Amino acid sequence: MAHVELSLSEVFVPAAGTSAELESDNFRQWSTTVSHADEPCLLIDAETKVVAVSASGCELLCLGAPEDVIGFPLLDGGLRLVDFTANPRELTEAEIDKIPPLLALSSGHLARGLLRVQGASSDDHDATVDAISTPVLTDGTVAGSLTFFSEV
Repeated sequence: MAHVELSLSEVFVPAAGTSAELESDNFRQWSTTVSHADEPCLLIDAETKVVAVSASGCELLCLGAPEDVIGFPLLDGGLRLVDFTANPRELTEAEIDKIPPLLALSSGHLARGLLRVQGASSDDHDATVDAISTPVLTDGTVAGSLTFFSEV
């Protein structure tokens, strides 16, 4: 039989301010949450720049340290994605557009898929990860995406 626990906390009430201030506060809160998360996760903006990444996310995705990738485009920060063949080759641009973090940006919907990440050095191992992404909306438009990863 399943066991479910529920905890209640205080309701967050945003401070009064302009819509832009509240939206940036929302993105800032997600950034803080991701930066301090134990789980491998990533927050990118609409231009695919890394806004926040957890330390475990950096480790799983072979990205180095969070400060090395924050502010840079996701794919320029050292993320090496390869296909699932016996002799892995880097993904094409069309294939990269379909990875969950980018698909959530372009579609505005939840996206899920498997990724094969190749380490930068020969000492690093390839990792297969399950990625679940959701768009982060700001005033009804997609402002970024939030992705959680799990090694398979």
